[in-house]
Amino acid sequence: MISISIIIPVYNEEKTVLTVLNKLNIIKNIANFEIIIINDGSTDNTKKIIDENHDLYNLSIHLKKNQGKGKAIIEGLKIATKEYIFFQDADLEYDPTDLKDFIDIVNKHKADLVMGTRFPLRSGSILPLWPIIGNKFVTFIFNIFNNTTFADICCCYCLFKIKNLPVKNIKSNSWGQHMEILTYLTNKSEKIKEISVKYNGRSLAEGKKIRYRHVFEVIYWIIYTRIKIIFK
Repeated sequence: MISISIIIPVYNEEKTVLTVLNKLNIIKNIANFEIIIINDGSTDNTKKIIDENHDLYNLSIHLKKNQGKGKAIIEGLKIATKEYIFFQDADLEYDPTDLKDFIDIVNKHKADLVMGTRFPLRSGSILPLWPIIGNKFVTFIFNIFNNTTFADICCCYCLFKIKNLPVKNIKSNSWGQHMEILTYLTNKSEKIKEISVKYNGRSLAEGKKIRYRHVFEVIYWIIYTRIKIIFK
């Protein structure tokens, strides 16, 4: 069995966090899991739910105030102990049971990095046109700078070897962090695979936080990180 630290950043997800934990526990026999919850200063009942369900995870950190998903990810990476890392959002946009497919790819191909893609959409929400156009543009920029052929670089689902990520070098705590991490990983990983995942996107009214202006931020981190790697 491969060993995986599953990092779950959580902020005000009282409606879904328990479902995520239960779904992960259903498939926990297929790998050596370490489930780490980072509560990013939630103000609803999220902390209470986490504290009442110790049997569903291994470690938890409760940050005193909300500092953003990026900060929560960093705190999780600092205490992760397993060979592979998997990020699981607590809002159920992505189905935790898809992790089985990622593990299958690692076991079959000894992959260092398995990246998810929402295209073509297997099941879930119909995606709006303009976010797809923005996604395709960002993916194109990423592929150009990193000599890759990813279909959906903005997909937040990926499984990777922690040894290929210099955690201490990560600078972004905001939307660009995902691109910063993937830029490091694609330049260190020898075997990279991409698989289709299910996606059930939230609307702005339901709590979706990313906006069009964030396109410029993520492109900055792609270029900045790639240049830093070249001239290190």
